[in-house]
Amino acid sequence: MIFCSLYSGSSGNATYVSDGKTGILIDAGLSGRQITQALSQIGVLPETLSGILITHEHSDHIKGAGILSRKYHIPIYANAGTWASMASQLGALPAGARREFETDGDFYVGSLSVMPFSIPHDASDPVGFRVFSGVRSVATATDMGYIKKDVLKALSGADLVLLESNHDPDMLMRNPHYSAALKRRILGSHGHLSNETSASGVLSLYETGVRRVVLGHLSGENNTPQLAMDTALNAVVREGLTPDEDIFLDLGWREHPGLVYQIE
Repeated sequence: MIFCSLYSGSSGNATYVSDGKTGILIDAGLSGRQITQALSQIGVLPETLSGILITHEHSDHIKGAGILSRKYHIPIYANAGTWASMASQLGALPAGARREFETDGDFYVGSLSVMPFSIPHDASDPVGFRVFSGVRSVATATDMGYIKKDVLKALSGADLVLLESNHDPDMLMRNPHYSAALKRRILGSHGHLSNETSASGVLSLYETGVRRVVLGHLSGENNTPQLAMDTALNAVVREGLTPDEDIFLDLGWREHPGLVYQIE
């Protein structure tokens, strides 16, 4: 499998997954031009995409979905709740481009098997995705207020997980540009994962057999890449694990594509 976080952050999200036959995007939360440019940087033509999978209707996950679908005739996959909340934002779509799945039901996009799973976030019916090609699988799990047992079960043993590490609580509380209500939302059970909660999640994922974790959806104002990574690394070392040997940690970047992983 091929996995690349094209963009990951509160300013926009898009992830590329392929098995060499079928290529998909998980979310398209930047302009069509930005996503096309990011795909070009990793050698992928947008017209080769077989689908755009939407986790939820917030603009940083759907901004470019409509234009990409219209320009390249790419189907868009979302559950009923998400469609109800985002359809008007996407605009008119090509005939047959609207595809609906059940949150609790697996489905196929070309040769890829997709397992959606429910996540706790303040959206209509938000999901994460685990994508399978044979015995290999990758997953995305961002925009969560906490890591539910069902989420951990859905991610168990994946070859790679993109896991949210959104904010440092102290930076968030000191941020003069965020209202008290917005801070409560982010810190709440349907908000976003802090660095510490994400680091704890990394250890829980390791116990299930996960050995590659990409930390993503970092806030531009309430976090830094170094702080997110250091928090996770410190947790790993405290548990007696050796980074890059026992578990590999990486970052998904807000402004450019991250590493291209080839999982065989």
